[in-house]
Amino acid sequence: MNLFNVSSDGGLKKLDEYLLSRSYITGYQASKDDLTVHASLVKPPPSDLVNVSRWYNHIEALLRISGVSGEGCGVTIEGSAPATKEAIATPPVSDSKDSAVEDDDDDDDDDVDLFGEETEEEKKAAEERAAAVKASGKKKESGKSSVLLDVKPWDDETDMKKLEEAVRSVQMEGLHWGASHLIPVGYGIKKLQIMMTIVDDLVSVDSLIEEYLTVEPINEYVQSCDIVAFNKI
Repeated sequence: MNLFNVSSDGGLKKLDEYLLSRSYITGYQASKDDLTVHASLVKPPPSDLVNVSRWYNHIEALLRISGVSGEGCGVTIEGSAPATKEAIATPPVSDSKDSAVEDDDDDDDDDVDLFGEETEEEKKAAEERAAAVKASGKKKESGKSSVLLDVKPWDDETDMKKLEEAVRSVQMEGLHWGASHLIPVGYGIKKLQIMMTIVDDLVSVDSLIEEYLTVEPINEYVQSCDIVAFNKI
C-alpha cells in the first residue's frame, strides 16, 4: 500500500481525509503500518487537521502504555525510503514527560539507542504506570470525538425499538450514547441514526462496529453500520 508524502501540507490534508472514516492506517487495530506513518511525521500534526491529530494522539498513547503488535499490510510513504524492521519494531523515544528515557544532556543524544529492546525495568515501569492509571480511574484523555452513525436493519419487519436497545446495550469506558432518531429509507424500512461521544484513546469506532454492533446477538437486528460524520470536539 502506497501513501502520499505526509511530510508536506498537501500530504497531511490527504491523510486527514483518509482518516475521516478510519481509526488506523489499515485494518481494525494498531499495526506496524501506523508506526511507519507515525515515524514519517517530523512533528505532531496541526490541531485543525482533526482526524490526523486524533489518530496521532491515539498512537502516541498506545506507544506510551502498551506498544503496537499488529503486523499490518505493509505501507510505503511517497518520497520516503522504506522503513526498516528496526524502525517500526519499537517507537522512538519522545521528548514528552511520559518518555521512558530522559536525557539530562542534549549533547549526549548520540549515545541514546532510540530503537533498542525494552529493558525489564522499562517494562515493569510501564506496567506500573498503566496499573496506576486504571486504578485511579483517571486515565488521561487526549481528546474526544463526536460520531454520527447510521444503523441499518435487515428489513421492514425489524423491531426498531429493540434494535436501538441492542445498540445502546454496548457499554465501554470512553463511550457515551447520545440522541437518536429514525429516518425513512424506502419500502417501509427505516434506519436508526444515533450520536455518540468517544474518548479517542479508549474507543475505536471501527472496532466498535466490527466487534460489537455487527456480531451476535446484536446482528439479529442490525444489518450494517456506517459512519456519517466524525468530528473532533
